Amino acid sequence: MQVDVFTQVIVPVIGGLGIFMLGLEFMSNGIQSLAVNKMRALLAKFAGTPSKGVMAGTFITGIIQSSTAMTVMVVGLVNAGVIGLRPAIAVIMGANIGTTLGNGLIALPLGPLGLFLGGIFALVYIFAKTDKVKNIALACMGFALIFYGLNLMTGGLRPLRAMPEVMSIISSLRADTYVNLLYCVLIAAFITALIHSSSATIGIVMGLGAAGILDWKTAVAFSLGADLGTTITSWMASLNLSKNAKRAAYAHITFNIIGVCVTIPLFFVSMDVLTWAMQWFGGDPGVPVVVNGKETFPLVPVAVGVYSTFFNIFNVLLLFPFVGVFERVLMKVGASSLDDVEDYSQPRFLTEAAAGDPARAVPAVLQETGRYLEAAGKFLDIARGDENAPDKVEEHWAAMDLLNREIRSYTSGMFKADLPYARADLVASLIEEEDFTASLGEALYQIARRVERQPFGTTGRQLVDAMLAEVTTAMRAIVPIDQPDRDVPAAAEPRIARLAELRTQALRLGNDLPWVERGAILALLGSAERAYFLIERIDAERRSVSRTVPVAETGNQTQASGGLTPAPARA
Repeated sequence: MQVDVFTQVIVPVIGGLGIFMLGLEFMSNGIQSLAVNKMRALLAKFAGTPSKGVMAGTFITGIIQSSTAMTVMVVGLVNAGVIGLRPAIAVIMGANIGTTLGNGLIALPLGPLGLFLGGIFALVYIFAKTDKVKNIALACMGFALIFYGLNLMTGGLRPLRAMPEVMSIISSLRADTYVNLLYCVLIAAFITALIHSSSATIGIVMGLGAAGILDWKTAVAFSLGADLGTTITSWMASLNLSKNAKRAAYAHITFNIIGVCVTIPLFFVSMDVLTWAMQWFGGDPGVPVVVNGKETFPLVPVAVGVYSTFFNIFNVLLLFPFVGVFERVLMKVGASSLDDVEDYSQPRFLTEAAAGDPARAVPAVLQETGRYLEAAGKFLDIARGDENAPDKVEEHWAAMDLLNREIRSYTSGMFKADLPYARADLVASLIEEEDFTASLGEALYQIARRVERQPFGTTGRQLVDAMLAEVTTAMRAIVPIDQPDRDVPAAAEPRIARLAELRTQALRLGNDLPWVERGAILALLGSAERAYFLIERIDAERRSVSRTVPVAETGNQTQASGGLTPAPARA
């Protein structure tokens, strides 16, 4: 039979792989948008011990279907001091089990329905009016596209069986000896490292096995290599992260490498066990089923999914008793302390225990607001090109946005039905201050982004540095938040006069300043002016309502003060 390689193989395989990976992305993004903050709070609450960490990691990763997102979440909580390194290692172990749920889902025989369901949920997504419905539809659409993409890949790979030159190459990939097994594992690890997705590798392997291109035991061996290859991705992702992030990545790497090294000698014994176990899932995966006159192997994806799940469960059972050893070893490795960067996406002071006690909640909010302002000041460091400034302005802004949402949510939760007016006025003032600080953070973000995107010559850079110096000085009027006596006034008017001088200089430089640089500088001066007014407004808001909780309202003799000079409560 003549095979049109392009239309019958390349198009469905490449298209199916793309749709498969897009489905994974849609499903992960939709679920995370719906519940990532709740999942993070749940993780922080329940991952207090290694055993609870494994359960929390399994459960949450099984829901959000992204071990990468789970690792980022764990790293943030460790950096914020919410959970320790030992339970964090256990969470990563649990994440390895949780992510195999996706492999089991992929094995479901829903391919023909994938396009139909994907189309339905795509229409729901387009016409939905609320973000919640859109995110649910996005997750369901991604779930459907996973099956449709896998179905396309399987159909595109099936014609390869009619090509002797291809089959002669693939037939050499048989996990029938330990040498060939190791060869298959390394090939799968290499592919996974290239495409940065163990789920995609396993999806490809399932397609090859279902089409009868790969022997089912070889397909299982490739899934083992995918677990090894995903550790390479973790290592690459950790290169520019903090010390604790590197330790979490090293835990993942070490955990999977040890598991693969222990499992390889037991592989052929485990295949006998898997063959016996498959009788509960439909029979022998090596026996073909004729569909529309064509042989298929529908149980190969099931065998791969079952093996991947039990491999990770076995790995956890094997290594869980050594969590303490992992912790002690990892504490001795990682980046230098100079690379340890604070994670501003996680609140440090907003504890659930303090939420119901104004004497503790108000100082916590003030301290967290101070952290947000310190993080906002990092944008000026980025613009100046300081060595210790955050590397990526967009990621820093995203972290700050998460922190701001946590602060606002926490502060809004301080409102109660029977709240006295004086305390309600204080909470309202805190919320207004948080809104101004968020706007200030956005103004400084715009400054950093414009400076990063626009190269400046010597003349233009002098004007930019002068503006940055002025804004840095102005920030001292509100940062640190607990200064008892400030030597820098918050008034905006005197500083705006200085901006006018810089504007005049920029306009009079003529040909000495390229027009594109002049336009960027004028935009920067506008952002600086907005920053000045916001600094003045933040200072005024702090003075409008005392940040001290009245003694009569706390129910005891404790007063809560954020270190600010008390001001008379406004009428």
